[in-house]
Amino acid sequence: MRFLQALYPLQASVSDFHWDSGSGNQGVAIIIIIAIIVVVIVAVNYSKRGPGGTKTMSNFALHRLAKNIGLNHDQTKMMIFVFKTDEVIDPYKSLINPALLDRHFRRAYRVIEQTSSNNEEVQRRHGILFSTRNILENSSIGKISSTKQLKDDTVLTLSTGKEKLNVSVVYNKGENIVVETPKNVLGSQIKIAKGTRLNVLFFTKSNKGFSFESRVVGYTSMHGHPVMLLAHSNNLRFLSQRRFRRRHAGIACTMNLVYVEGSGKKQRLVVDKRRITGTIVDVSVGGCSLKTTVPVQVGAKFKIEFTQGEDNNIAALGQVLRSNKTGLSTIIHVKFLRVTQKSMNLINAFVYEFTNE
Repeated sequence: MRFLQALYPLQASVSDFHWDSGSGNQGVAIIIIIAIIVVVIVAVNYSKRGPGGTKTMSNFALHRLAKNIGLNHDQTKMMIFVFKTDEVIDPYKSLINPALLDRHFRRAYRVIEQTSSNNEEVQRRHGILFSTRNILENSSIGKISSTKQLKDDTVLTLSTGKEKLNVSVVYNKGENIVVETPKNVLGSQIKIAKGTRLNVLFFTKSNKGFSFESRVVGYTSMHGHPVMLLAHSNNLRFLSQRRFRRRHAGIACTMNLVYVEGSGKKQRLVVDKRRITGTIVDVSVGGCSLKTTVPVQVGAKFKIEFTQGEDNNIAALGQVLRSNKTGLSTIIHVKFLRVTQKSMNLINAFVYEFTNE
């Protein structure tokens, strides 16, 4: 009856309520527990909001996101360090914006240089920084869904039959994609017939690969230059990505042939003293493409050396994967087999444009 009376206090007298010291302590404990729960909920909600009530991610959400992306423990700590260093309010917004993400990582790159106790520590932390940035680069976060999102200067590879042609996007704010008129190796324009269907491949600045089907809409001129019009597509296929971001360059380099001497456990690599000169036309931490006038065999191993900045000498052991003859020169595509941590960091700093060089 007392329970029913407690539900209807207006119908019960004060004398009907009896509290002993035990039940009083239990009541106080319940009130304290409820208060703690309320405080925790408020704190969590507050931690998810930045200045002005902007929603952000809690550390728990960041850790869960990092796990889904594939970051290990050190890389997760580095990602959180990067966001905290640049006082990021909305990490997700940064994760889908490569330029913004690069800005945060660039700042962290400099802070690491300024706060590390020695050069060895700098190289170690820079290595984790770049490995973290590279995994974020290759995640599916921030995929595009329409060619209307293509940026000007994006390089498109057009496939028609067995022919592959590279063109750059000139203007992409109208009804069609405006691209350069394709040219052959001699620099002469190639006019693909109007209505021709094309398979198009491209990589975004964040190194995500996509393909789509299009057709030649027609031709016109822009700023006095002939251009080709391609049809837009909302059906983009996400491709497996390049493993590392690549940057176009024009860096002089030298190459020394490397060959194996001896057999069994006594094998050792010997660097030939004769040097071949060339120019690196694009580079990533995984390899490079370079132009030379000397014929080079596929499968050959070379020690490649070049300078980035004033005193930053970079050396790598590479192997030729393929070569293409272009006029008097040969373009060779090289995979790096062995690179020091310092050289890897220097290459990454150049590729991600974290330095002024």
